[in-house]
Amino acid sequence: MPLPYYEVDVPIRNPDRPALSGVHVFTGPADSTGEALRLAHGAYNDAVAAQQAGLEVPRKRPEGWSARAVRPGWEPDWMAASAGPWDDPSSWRHPHSSDFDQ
Repeated sequence: MPLPYYEVDVPIRNPDRPALSGVHVFTGPADSTGEALRLAHGAYNDAVAAQQAGLEVPRKRPEGWSARAVRPGWEPDWMAASAGPWDDPSSWRHPHSSDFDQ
């Protein structure tokens, strides 16, 4: 049976322009919210490393997660990230609990 899909919403901010903020959204299969957060963070780290090396951002990691783009200069707040089941494909943001199961 395939794993359920999760959405991870990570607040981002631009320290050079404090009035600007946003959310980086990740989706992919996972067996828990904790794993979803870990996999999203890994996809983000891979994307940043590729960008810093002058390479194209990886399209999809083997476990099914990816970051389509990285905003240079923007800082993600992983401690404030939220995760939960991705149950509405027409919505880009869901209010999820930040209490992650391990």
